[in-house]
Amino acid sequence: MNFQVPQFIEVEDKIFGPLTFKQFAYLAGGGGTCFLIWSLISFKPLAIILMAPIAALALALAFYRINNRSFILVMESALRYFMSGKLFIWRHQAPETNTEAEQADSTKKGVQVPRLSQSKLKDLAWSLDVKETIR
Repeated sequence: MNFQVPQFIEVEDKIFGPLTFKQFAYLAGGGGTCFLIWSLISFKPLAIILMAPIAALALALAFYRINNRSFILVMESALRYFMSGKLFIWRHQAPETNTEAEQADSTKKGVQVPRLSQSKLKDLAWSLDVKETIR
């Protein structure tokens, strides 16, 4: 029994001519809002000034993509960023330095660190493994 595997699932279907349903909805909503403003405001230059940003937003929502993401997702991310808290606290921590005296004290306390002397590469690999297991 053969089954068809769907392909191109990330591409939306064109429903209204060359437009997808989302594009059509954005353009219809923007056009309807512009028509409402044109009908309700008798001073036409003011109506045009009010309609321009609405028409631009509708066109951007329908067609504009930033980094292959739709404009509505970019607007949502920007809104979340501006509405969320931005309190970052940085606390400086001095880097830990192990001097020879501290290493000698640690060996006296019962921590025995064996010294490998076959080659420097093996010493380095062993010390990296020990530091990794301590963390």
